[in-house]
Amino acid sequence: MLKKTGVIAASLLLCAALLGSACAGPQAALEETQTPQATQTPAPAQTYTFQDALGHEVTVAYGPERVVALMGSYAETWLLAGGQLVGTTEDAISERDLELDADTKVIGQVKTPDVEKVLELDPDFVILSPDIEGHMKLDELLGKAGVPHAYFKVEEFEEYLDMLKICTELTGREDLYVQNGTAIAEQIDNVKMQAALSSYRPSVLFVRALSTKAKAKAKDNFVCTMLDELGCDNIAARHDSLLEDLSMEEIITEDPDFIFVVTMGEEQAALDALQAGIQSNPAWNNLSAVKNGKYIILDKDLFHYKPNARWGESYETLAKYLYPQLFQ
Repeated sequence: MLKKTGVIAASLLLCAALLGSACAGPQAALEETQTPQATQTPAPAQTYTFQDALGHEVTVAYGPERVVALMGSYAETWLLAGGQLVGTTEDAISERDLELDADTKVIGQVKTPDVEKVLELDPDFVILSPDIEGHMKLDELLGKAGVPHAYFKVEEFEEYLDMLKICTELTGREDLYVQNGTAIAEQIDNVKMQAALSSYRPSVLFVRALSTKAKAKAKDNFVCTMLDELGCDNIAARHDSLLEDLSMEEIITEDPDFIFVVTMGEEQAALDALQAGIQSNPAWNNLSAVKNGKYIILDKDLFHYKPNARWGESYETLAKYLYPQLFQ
């Protein structure tokens, strides 16, 4: 009897085990056999691609460390973006007075960069201008050498902002895009809104003077863009002859409220040439701008060289000349 009872108990235990396994079903079996897979995180992009001023698609590795800028203005923009330079042109020192590392090499003049010196630096990114013939000649050569390079055209603030955006994307310094870009844009917007409060539209003559000649400018110059955005009437836009030679007859007829001059090259030589030229005309001293103290020599750092992070200061300086009552 005991032997039979033991057999029955063993049978009941076996049935319970089989029943439990059946109740767990296929899901339990799957959990026992399935191996958890690690979550796959996409690797960050290693390169950055953008379109330059020539319409070329340019691809550069993030964080380039051996950068050459073939213009002082562009060298400054790269530094403002948090980058470092292994080479740049002489104007970065003579005109921009940039604080460069001791081992940064000078690779020639802005119009005539030494391509051999550029290549000797083994650059991983070269910055050029499409407005300089000597730079355009390097496009094919740098391409064949496999050197990433880009052309930037900066004639007004928005173009500076676009260039700074690309540079800070490459350096990973979005904070510097805000500091040296969007914060300056806000400053400029405030100046323009303040100037717009005036119903007065001053007439202006803007002159670029060298020791050999002087010409008025109506467009294709960032100062002209600023004057237009600040509500000025540029008289050269109505007189094409002023764009070639300064005609006192037309200047007398228009009698502008302001005459702004920016010098190129050696400043005193340019001013002496103006003195011997249009200022020698007896009618010069009768011009309203001259009589009213509104014949103004503009600061080269703000109005000849691209002001970059000082662009807001350039706008504000002009606005204070034009609308002193609004910018106390």
